[in-house]
Amino acid sequence: MIIRSLVLLALLAPGVSLAHGLVVFAFVDGGDVVVEAKFSNGRLAQAGVVNVYDAVDTKLFDLPVTGGEPVRFPVDPSSGGYRIEVVTPNGHSDYWVLTPNDLKGTE
Repeated sequence: MIIRSLVLLALLAPGVSLAHGLVVFAFVDGGDVVVEAKFSNGRLAQAGVVNVYDAVDTKLFDLPVTGGEPVRFPVDPSSGGYRIEVVTPNGHSDYWVLTPNDLKGTE
């Protein structure tokens, strides 16, 4: 009985840890980068911070996540790309990379 319970717990543990994973998606809309963050259950992140890094991983700036709204910032046409990381107050984080090809047409 104990072994069966441990096996069941081991099978369920990965699902529990992934149940609230954060998913980040960023895309270019006109001259802006739009960042969306939601949990794997579909619920939008209501709070947190968006950290924006350049192509050599130097932090450029950060922006707040508030009220489940997408975060927007203008594209720097001379940018070599961005790594966009979102961190929520409960410690969840994920990132998205926009390459120079993703930024084409924003000049």
